Amino acid sequence: MKLKKYLKVLLAIIIILSAISSFIGIFSQGGIGQHSIISIYGEKVTIYGRGIYKNDSISAVAQGKAQDLVTVLVGIPMLVISMFVLRRKGLRGKLLLTGTLGYFLYTYMSYTFLWNFNYLFLVYVIIMSCSLFAFIMSIMEIDIGNIKNNFNDKLPTKLIGGFEIFIGAAIGMMWLGKIAQALKMGAAPSGLDHYTTLVIQGMDLGFVVPFAILSGILLIKKNNYGYLISSIMIVKGFSMLTTITVMMINMMLSGVAVSLIQIGIFLIANLGCIYLFVTLMKNIIDNKSN
Repeated sequence: MKLKKYLKVLLAIIIILSAISSFIGIFSQGGIGQHSIISIYGEKVTIYGRGIYKNDSISAVAQGKAQDLVTVLVGIPMLVISMFVLRRKGLRGKLLLTGTLGYFLYTYMSYTFLWNFNYLFLVYVIIMSCSLFAFIMSIMEIDIGNIKNNFNDKLPTKLIGGFEIFIGAAIGMMWLGKIAQALKMGAAPSGLDHYTTLVIQGMDLGFVVPFAILSGILLIKKNNYGYLISSIMIVKGFSMLTTITVMMINMMLSGVAVSLIQIGIFLIANLGCIYLFVTLMKNIIDNKSN
């Protein structure tokens, strides 16, 4: 009971601070407006020049504001819903909560290490830290040894597992191709702008890609950990792919060059993940011990 009490405190902190952070990110104004600088790589970069993200590039801000919007409209409501579902001690609520916390952990880890320093830095750190420990606590609430028995036999494990392996491999090849091209040309990777390194690509290659592929393989083998990790990946994937889709649309509206092919690919992947998310939730049997 104490563990769940501490978990609820962490969730309350995450909800309040992420709401404040997101609204500031979306609506803050003030500043000199757009202006150009030359990065250390000799690339001309257009700086946004307004609000909390005034020192960040137009491209990064278009993505950040889209992520703030998804956090408010999707992330926070999912966290609140999972808290209420969790009260019934069902597996559905626990998995929904854990996957959503994965979204918040990934999001505010990227905010902490990617954004140029601003007065919300410590807020990002607090949300990142609370998300990490809440994520660990939520996993501790799940009976992993019995988790497979809480899923319907009709759950399409091969379809979900195959999708995860495909997405993991696709993301891996996309980022490795980008990095390989930069190394070959001896220049900064495209889209680096005035930042120092590829934070998102590093996080994806180090965490998302291996977890996606591993979860897919374990789920196809119907391993208990496969059910756990796949559930987390699908919930996180649903929220993150929705975020990426909104990001790309907002980038296009902001005048940033975006490939229509990439938008189409991510939109299809997003729709596929939404379908698998609904399928996964429907095939959880909450009346069994978990």
